[in-house]
Order: sequence, then C-alpha cells, then structure tokens
Amino acid sequence: MSLNTLNRFDRIVAILIQLQSRRIVKAQELADRFEVSLRTIYRDIRTLETSGVPIYSEAGVGYSIVDGYRLPPVMFTREEATSFVAAEKLMQKFTDKSLGKHYESAMFKLKSVLRGTEKDWVSAIETRVAINSSEELFNKNVPDALEILFESIAEKKQVFLLYHSSDSNFPTERKIEPVGIFHENRHWYVMGFCHLRNDYRQFRTDRIQKIARTEIPFNQNHLSLDHFLKNPAAPQQTKIRILVDKEVVKYIKSDRKHYGFVSEKDFESQVEMTFMSRDLEDGFSRWYLMFGDYAKILEPERLKTRIREIIKNTEKGIQ
Repeated sequence: MSLNTLNRFDRIVAILIQLQSRRIVKAQELADRFEVSLRTIYRDIRTLETSGVPIYSEAGVGYSIVDGYRLPPVMFTREEATSFVAAEKLMQKFTDKSLGKHYESAMFKLKSVLRGTEKDWVSAIETRVAINSSEELFNKNVPDALEILFESIAEKKQVFLLYHSSDSNFPTERKIEPVGIFHENRHWYVMGFCHLRNDYRQFRTDRIQKIARTEIPFNQNHLSLDHFLKNPAAPQQTKIRILVDKEVVKYIKSDRKHYGFVSEKDFESQVEMTFMSRDLEDGFSRWYLMFGDYAKILEPERLKTRIREIIKNTEKGIQ
C-alpha cells in the first residue's frame, strides 16, 4: 500500500471524526484543515457515502451526519493522549471552578477509552507538569462565570452582572448580551452589548461581582467576536503612540502584543510604536512605567495624566 493511499485513508477517517464532532461542517473548513483542494474533499465525502456513512449535504451550508449514526469510540494515539495532559492543566488554572470540574469529568471519560500503555504514559506525564497563574482571573464569589457566559452565547439569552469597573467607586447592575469571550493581557474578557450603556462594552471577569442567568432573549443579532477584536474602531480602544529607545526595544517585544501593539516605525535611535489599548488606565500605564525612563509618550494626553497620577501615588508610599 502506497504512502499516498495511507495518507488518504487517515484523512478520510479524520473527516469522519470531525463530522461526528459537529452538527454542520463546511467543505472549505475541511480543505483548510487538511491542506487539500475542495475537489479532494468532495471525493473523500463521496467515498464515505459509498461506504455507507449517511451524510447529508446542503449547497452553501455544509455537511452533516444523519442523527442517530455513531461509530464506536475512537482509540487515541499516544501523542493525542499527551495533549490531554496540557489541556487539563490549563483548564485547571485558566478557567473558573465550575468549567474546570466539567472538564475534569470529561477527562475521566476520555482516559477510560485509552489502552493500558497509553494510560501509563499519561499518568507518568501528568504528575510532572505544573502551570501557575500569577493573576486572579475570576472573582471567588462567581465560580461559574464562564459556564453561564457560554450558555448565554449558545442560547442567546441575556445575563445579569454586578460589575465593578476600574473607573467607578461602586459596582453597577448590568444586563448584557455576550458576543464572545477572549483571553488577553493575562485576563479573561467578555465582549457584549450592555443595555445600561446602550453600546458594546468589554468586561474583565475578575471584576464581575455577581452573575446570573436570565430568560430574556437577545434583542438583536451581533457581529462576530473577531469583528470587535480586529476592528481598530472597536469600543473602549484608545490609540497610543510612544517613542522607545532602541536599546530597550528588544526587552519589551515579547510583551507588547498583550497591550494592543499595532505597528512600529524605525528611526535613528528610537522606535515609534502604535497601540490600540483596551485598558489604558491600569494595564498599559503600569506596563509603560517598567521602561518609561527610556520612552516618551506622543499621544494621548490622558495617558500622560494617568502616568503622573500613578507616580504621585507611589511617591506618597515612600515618603
């Protein structure tokens, strides 16, 4: 049997698994994943249909397997089993307690179908892997924040928040329609339409004091999360330009993407950097102070004011 035949067999099996994992799968998604042409995907789908797999297709929508059709559990490779270890450790540290427990339950089910040698392999590795987070990602009083937000997005129902923003002395009550959830700059954020502000806002999960489900449906259809993250005009983004001495640029390159880095211009002894920041008040300002004696703020004035405030408060603490 030739290598090409083996590769095609592996791809067809992987396509079947992907079809079983989702309600609808588009041909272009399959072509992108396996780096083949659409014609190749069409041919592979016909092969599955010929072998008796009941695949339903609709032009412009995608492929799906007829409800009720299932194959026995698929055996995992050693490499796939190893990936579970990293995923489990990340889930324990970077999600809320409720979602972490659900994932732990799912992991027991996944491990139950491993062969004996793979179980030993996983056991040997999982005790040797540790992931530590230096940030508090969630308020301890809301252990099920992500679970509720995921439900809200899937069911298109509003959620109630008691939210304490960085520029307010007291928490405020909000009803929001979550658009999506993303991790950035060491924190989880929720992008959503806020009925109190009548506009799109983002909410940091560790500032959520309380969260509750509602039965109120979304009032409108929302654009994708990617739209808000990629669009420079997305809500609560501030354009920042700074000049940084070249001698320190190499030390901040690895972190700058977390603070909204967009572009840079190279000058003789300095580099002008442009950012679109979602957290000027605390995140970007405090990061800037790490190298501020080697930099200059070009805009906005609000950033200069905030830096002066932080320095003034710091001076009070060392008098």
